[in-house]
Amino acid sequence: MCPDTGLARLSYGQARALLDEHTAVRGPGTGWDLHEYRHSGLTHLGEAGAGLLMLMAKSRHKNPENARRYFKPSPEAIAEITSLLAPGDSRR
Repeated sequence: MCPDTGLARLSYGQARALLDEHTAVRGPGTGWDLHEYRHSGLTHLGEAGAGLLMLMAKSRHKNPENARRYFKPSPEAIAEITSLLAPGDSRR
């Protein structure tokens, strides 16, 4: 039971089935899985400016190397940070 709402929590299997059902593009089993959802969430947090320690706290990783592998910045995020080296120069 959720202490905040009093509602029953989903089991891992129920959450996995619901996520697949609502993200499937070519039938059952083709949607996201919970592990991909975790990767995506941590990546979005990192791109929004969350530091490594905050990502570790959110993901409950103890080792920075394990948390770091979840953060895969988008090409846009890489271009934005690169632009700080030479504003206005898009060749980098």
